[in-house]
Parts: sequence; C-alpha cells; structure tokens
Amino acid sequence: MKRPWLVYGLAFIGGMVVFFIFLSFLLSFLMIFKEKDFGKPQIGVLQIKGVILESEEYLMAIKEMAKKDSIKAIVVRIDSPGGSVGASQEIFEELKKTRRIKPVVVSMGSVAASGGFYVALGGEKIFASPGTITGSIGVVLELPNIEKLLKKIGVETETIKSGAYKDTGSIYRPLTPEERKYLVQKVKLIHDQFIRTISKERKISLEKVKEIADGKIFTGEEALALGLIDKLGNFWDAVEEAKKMAKITEAKLVFMPEKKGFLSKIIEEKVSLIWESFFLKPWYVPIN
Repeated sequence: MKRPWLVYGLAFIGGMVVFFIFLSFLLSFLMIFKEKDFGKPQIGVLQIKGVILESEEYLMAIKEMAKKDSIKAIVVRIDSPGGSVGASQEIFEELKKTRRIKPVVVSMGSVAASGGFYVALGGEKIFASPGTITGSIGVVLELPNIEKLLKKIGVETETIKSGAYKDTGSIYRPLTPEERKYLVQKVKLIHDQFIRTISKERKISLEKVKEIADGKIFTGEEALALGLIDKLGNFWDAVEEAKKMAKITEAKLVFMPEKKGFLSKIIEEKVSLIWESFFLKPWYVPIN
C-alpha cells in the first residue's frame, strides 16, 4: 500500500535540510562580503591582552593579516604586563618580518611592560598614553621551595638523575651554590638579548639601554623622553598613523584573533578561500 504522505514528508524534510545548508552558505557569503566591505581598505588590529604565555594564536593572526591584500596595515594593541621569553620573542620576530610587507604600528594600552614591551619593538612606530606603564626591562626566574613544608608533614623525596644539573630548580630542595651561579648566567644571557634588541630596534646605544634595563617601569611620557616609544597618543592616533603610512584615507578595522565557533570557522574559511581564489589578486623563563 502506497503512503504518499510519507514520501511527501521525507521530501519536505530533505528540502528543509537543503534549504538550511544553502542558507548557511548564503549567510557566510554575506559575512565575507561585509568583511570585504566591497573593496574598502582594511586595517588589521592584533589584540594582545593579559600575560603572554603562548604565541601560536598570535602568530597565526599575524600570518593571516600579512597575506591578505585587503589589509593595508596592522595596528598591534598591547595591554600586557609581560610573559614568557620564548612567546614574546616569537611574536616580536613575526611582527618584524611582517613590517617588511606592510606598515605595523603599535598602540600601548594601560600596560605594555617587559614581554609586552618586547613585542612592541616589532612595530615601526610605537604609541603610548602619557600614563601608560611600560619598560620593566629585565628577566626574573622564580623557584619555589617547599622542602620545610614537606618535612613538617613527614614527606621525603629521592631524586635519581643523569647529571648534576638535571633537577636544577627542584621544589624539594634549595639551590646549590653551583646551580645558583648557573641560573644567574642564564638570566643574564636572556637579559642581554633583551638589551641588544632594544638597542637595535630603538637605535639607542647599548650603554644607555643598560642604564635603564634594571627592571624599573616608566610612564609613557618617560618612555618618550628615553626614546623607547615614538609618540604619545591613543589607539585611534595609532590607527591614523597606520592609515597615513599605508597611504589610505579610510579603512575598516578587522580585529584578530577572532573568537569563533568550530562550524562557523570551517564555513568561513571555505567561503573566504573561494572568494580570494576568484575575486582577489594573489598576492618559560618569564620576562617580568
């Protein structure tokens, strides 16, 4: 016995599924059109907030902004007290490479100190407000020691190691004089890297940088006087500078890294790839 209502029902459900898939792609295309703003130039805004512990997300965002022909310049907005040496250095190096392709301007927020300042050195121009806290040029290595606490509760530890320095920094015992000397040397090496980078990027003599590289913080006004930044100004002043360097009069801001859902990210990546293919030209030692 035939059941036309079942056939019609299945056909209706299938049609709805196709409709919603089509609608999803249509909305994604509209989002891309909106993002492109029909050819209007864009300025990418890299947002670096909080303690810098990892660099991957920032590196991917910089890469994406560097390769997009629609993005004419990049403004790096930093509001960070610092972070790990490796992550800060990686972001700095990527920004340095990117500024050979398009203008990179840095805007310091409330705080851009230590590792945050290291990252800022990757920009061609650095802006800060008069009261911005920056500087803190130094390296610190903190090693907790819970040996006395463990003894109080009756806990003992044994360590088997392949070399004298393998468990250096263990929380179960104090440092030996040799280990302390060894770690002081490492901290000095990293500090020297910081100093050399500042000297090279800001065109300040090594002697002058060493005088101020004692961990002290500076206000934006003090940093300007010391040559650590270029201008006093807020985020929008940095945007205007970026437009001037890119030789454009208006631009849409594109903020990255973007926070997207998994499905939305996949759909937009595919649609963006189609759009660019057919319509566009190719083209932890923490520092604290």
